Amino acid sequence: MKYLEDMNVGDHAAFGSYAVTREAVIDFASQYDPQPFHLDDEAAAKTYFGRLSASGWHTCAMTMRMIVDNLTANRHAGLGSPGVDQLRWLKPVYPGDTLRVETVVTEVRPSRTRQDMGSVHSDLTVFNQNDEPVMTMKSVGLVRRRPA
Repeated sequence: MKYLEDMNVGDHAAFGSYAVTREAVIDFASQYDPQPFHLDDEAAAKTYFGRLSASGWHTCAMTMRMIVDNLTANRHAGLGSPGVDQLRWLKPVYPGDTLRVETVVTEVRPSRTRQDMGSVHSDLTVFNQNDEPVMTMKSVGLVRRRPA
């Protein structure tokens, strides 16, 4: 198990491979972000995107899946997250793209009020298959401390 004490400022991780499909883009948009450029090829062609694109919130959801898969595979003692800061969508994500994630730890802090946990702050970047950044955010994860 990887605990708070095992994490250090500067730690880098690269993980994930998420194939974006047309069906998933339309399905997510139909449920959560039904704007025309996420649902219809002709409407999307007339916009800045130029073609059907994934919702930014869908990009967040795909990223979350890669994060959870990585945490599970590497046995992190994660306890969830109080949120993210500075979320930015830098480039459109299109059907046919393949996404991956890179993170760098920027702060590791034991809790002042809960001796059994702390927080890990990271800069996270999502890249497409051309190594172009498509999304960035500053994330905060809550992590268990090593049991005594």
